[in-house]
Amino acid sequence: MNKKEILKSINTILSRPLKLRDLARELEISASQYSGFRRQIKELLAEGELVRLKRGRIGLPARLDLQVGKISVSKTGIGFLIWDKSEPDILIPPSRLSTAFDGDTVLVRREGFERGRQVGSVISIQTRSRKQVVGVYHRGKSFSFVKPDDIRIHRDIYVSGSGKLNPRTGQRVVVKLSDWTDPYLNPEGEVIEILGKPGNRRVDLLAIVRTYEFPEEFSAESLRLAEKASKKWTDEVSSNREDLRHKLIYTIDPADAKDHDDAFHIERIASGYRLGVHIADVSFFVDEDSALDKEALGRGNSVYLPGKVIPMLPEIISNDLCSLRPNQDRLAHSVFIDFDKSGKMTDWRVAETIIRSRHKLSYEDAQEIIERKKPVGKSESVEDSLALAYELSRKLTKRRAARGSLDFDLPEPLIELDQKWDVVKLGTRVRLDSHKLVEEFMLAANQAVALMAVRLGVKMLFRVHDRPDLEKLEQFAQLAKAFGYNFAVSDTTSPKMAQEFLVQLKGEPEEEYLSELLLRSMKKAVYQPENIGHFGLAFKNYAHFTSPIRRYPDLVVHRILKSLKNGHIPVAYDRKLSKSLSNIGSHCSERERIAERAEREAIKMFQASYLAKHVGDEFNGIISGVIGRGFFVRLDGIRSEGMVRVSSIDDDFYHHDESRHRLIGARKKRVFRMGDRVKVQVIKVDIERREIDLELVESQGSKRSSKRVGGKAKRPAPRRKRGKR
Repeated sequence: MNKKEILKSINTILSRPLKLRDLARELEISASQYSGFRRQIKELLAEGELVRLKRGRIGLPARLDLQVGKISVSKTGIGFLIWDKSEPDILIPPSRLSTAFDGDTVLVRREGFERGRQVGSVISIQTRSRKQVVGVYHRGKSFSFVKPDDIRIHRDIYVSGSGKLNPRTGQRVVVKLSDWTDPYLNPEGEVIEILGKPGNRRVDLLAIVRTYEFPEEFSAESLRLAEKASKKWTDEVSSNREDLRHKLIYTIDPADAKDHDDAFHIERIASGYRLGVHIADVSFFVDEDSALDKEALGRGNSVYLPGKVIPMLPEIISNDLCSLRPNQDRLAHSVFIDFDKSGKMTDWRVAETIIRSRHKLSYEDAQEIIERKKPVGKSESVEDSLALAYELSRKLTKRRAARGSLDFDLPEPLIELDQKWDVVKLGTRVRLDSHKLVEEFMLAANQAVALMAVRLGVKMLFRVHDRPDLEKLEQFAQLAKAFGYNFAVSDTTSPKMAQEFLVQLKGEPEEEYLSELLLRSMKKAVYQPENIGHFGLAFKNYAHFTSPIRRYPDLVVHRILKSLKNGHIPVAYDRKLSKSLSNIGSHCSERERIAERAEREAIKMFQASYLAKHVGDEFNGIISGVIGRGFFVRLDGIRSEGMVRVSSIDDDFYHHDESRHRLIGARKKRVFRMGDRVKVQVIKVDIERREIDLELVESQGSKRSSKRVGGKAKRPAPRRKRGKR
């Protein structure tokens, strides 16, 4: 009996909540089936399809007017239960949050509608999202407490004075939370780590690491297995692999990269091109279900923060055994793809290989070679190879564009730190032709392995991107209309239509702004075994294969491909995949979202730190958001956002025209709307709260100012290797 059948049966027979054993008896589950049944019930409870009530009884939430979901708490203390992507969130007033923290999985009782919104109350905590809280310690006469850094936690944490550590007032600390069951009392905990004084950027970054509970150290068993992995590679292993050491293979990565997990070679053949994409064979060194593998799964991915990387795998694997260093033999998992002369994929195959990279190029090195535009000669040189590679990559880009694949090409913030962790300069990452070349080859390899799985009819962990919600697209269309653009929205809205809209924006002052808003209206890409295609890329079949050092789903895909015997997965492994793929996909998707949130928070922290030294300076920017109490401005070049408060604009009384995303003056009818250009002055910065207060100097309307304010920052190569599509 699978989960769908269990739910159907429960809906049919269940007249009241039952304990697990009683439920199994009602459904006539045999003793041999009970273990699997219990696991499926556990999954249904985690998914919110069933709820656990008092005394361990299990019931259907809909019949009890209950709902399980993840709660999101705003800065103002209002909660929103996120429970169904197709249904509105349930509003939870602050007085009805009980003991819920932001991110907890909770059981909510629906309590009707208030002002058109479904509201409810938290009645129990199903799963805590956090075990620890970071904040600033305060010692009082009667008791001590920690004020949380996270402004979504609206209660101070009482701490015992009997702990082993002796923090001082004003120090940032980590508190391990105790059980909190009484909403009329503050939560309690114990100080387990003293981070240091707030304002030290290294301490502030460490606070973010601790807040999101990223593990910096690997377990002793994982480190032992990583050391042991180096002894697995023998001459016999090498002799059983396809030998590619004679090929002109090379890597292109950021200048400071240590983990080179992909390389390629290219050849011209009679029918067009043959591309070989070679990926470090992590699966050879990391045994499935080992302690090392389980720890990698728990992490889900490597985390990239300014000045710090928290790897998914120990350095001996990520930076040594599986790093495709030049002039060293390495084990690889390779995809060979044939393209015709127009860049159409015609054939592909996968093989376990041994390779030797000839060159380690930075993106800047590769760009210089590309810009020389040297003709392809007969000599086997990296210059000739790159010229051929660039030729193919442009054809692949053209074909993707013809299908409607979206390329937002938005600038990303880049932060330059000194040895003291202070921000030297802020800038934006430059996307070179060399970046695009590597991206095209990785996209082709990812598509090829997904196509292989689909055509063979085997299970796979796909990277999927669902169609956007019509409501969000309609909201975007209204905004675009305010700028004079028409964006048609219907059930048939396609990537091609979105792409054509982006083409219209090219070179326009509002290009970056509207492109980002369109991106925000899209759903997040996720990992799952159900193949629904990738809307953004306009691919029917897509999986992540090219980064097993830093993404666990890629490691899963490698193992699936390696398990194939004559085009089939062994029965036992197929059963295992049936049980695990969905959970792995959900977990890794969540870990990716957490890493992204931490990265954004770290970037905001460093941006605020930088601007704290520029109070009084003026910057040009664009209005990026409008609310009742003011508008947000994104500053040019550094991409940091601050707020101009209505109270600081004293020439009129302004009211918020929410439907048109603007503020309008009552007497003079002066308008500030999203997308307008303004000049502002930095008047106050709160680094701890990541808040920047701005004051309007000059309104420039919708015209783009050519004057640059605030100086131009360096643009070194990005640390992150490639996008997450």
